[in-house]
Amino acid sequence: MYTPLNYQQINIGAGSYNPSMVKSYNNKTFAFWERALFHRAQSVLDFTLPDEWNGKVKDFFLYCLFKYGFLIISENDEFGRFFQPGTLSGYDFYYQPTRAIIANPLLSAELQIGSECELLKLTPDYMGVWDIIWYYAEKLSVLDNAINMSRMNNKFAFFLGARNKTASAALKKMLDLVNRGEPAVVYDMKLTNDPTDKEMPFQQWQRDNLKNSYLTTDQLMDFQTLLNNFDAEVGIPSIPYQKKERMVTDEATMRGYDAKARSLTWFNTLTSSIKEIKQLYPDITLSVKLHYDETEGTAQDIDTKGGELNGII
Repeated sequence: MYTPLNYQQINIGAGSYNPSMVKSYNNKTFAFWERALFHRAQSVLDFTLPDEWNGKVKDFFLYCLFKYGFLIISENDEFGRFFQPGTLSGYDFYYQPTRAIIANPLLSAELQIGSECELLKLTPDYMGVWDIIWYYAEKLSVLDNAINMSRMNNKFAFFLGARNKTASAALKKMLDLVNRGEPAVVYDMKLTNDPTDKEMPFQQWQRDNLKNSYLTTDQLMDFQTLLNNFDAEVGIPSIPYQKKERMVTDEATMRGYDAKARSLTWFNTLTSSIKEIKQLYPDITLSVKLHYDETEGTAQDIDTKGGELNGII
């Protein structure tokens, strides 16, 4: 394929995207928010891992788990006990996958789930959480650009027109004096009349009703609302920006329940899969707990019906 793209390829790529002038994803601000929201999302869960999986390996562990939704846990003589991303195949009676395929440059294998490997699942549908990250990163990226435009366009400035070079130079000098901090500017009365037709040499376009525009303050409020919505989606405690000064206890409690919906699903799915992993590998050091409490934002202890604490099995 020809690189760089020629005109025909660029035209096809731009023309087949609607709206063609809006590129919400292929830009630096989207990449920034994609990365930032991933870091926020992974703060919801605290993992205890085997010693050999900590450090840089833990970073890879978290990325793969949140990106792909599951990890393959297995062991062999060469790598010991390990985890890897991969793909799934086969179906059992309940339409669950029966085999896991690893395609690492150093290891290619197809393993039987339940006997040769087990899955550590973050979500019940094996999909990961990147759809949530993309959804909010796109909105924050678009609004980020709008805020930058607003910052430039909402600066108060004078729009002045001059009929000749003399009037133009006088206006520039007067504005220089104003911007320098002069309390008053005195100009020659002769400048107020054009020498040819005695008409006023200055014209001004006034931009009125600035406060009626969608200004930066409103955009920043919407920006915070989007971040709060993302936090509530993944389980980070937050207070609605527009309600924080008059929120009653019941509203705060319901907001806490709302913020727990996704994270509790992830926690329960992980806890269930850790049980299955420990049946195959009883001595593995693997546990998870929710990081945030409903109201205080501290590490939460969840006592399940089976007497298990924090997902430690």
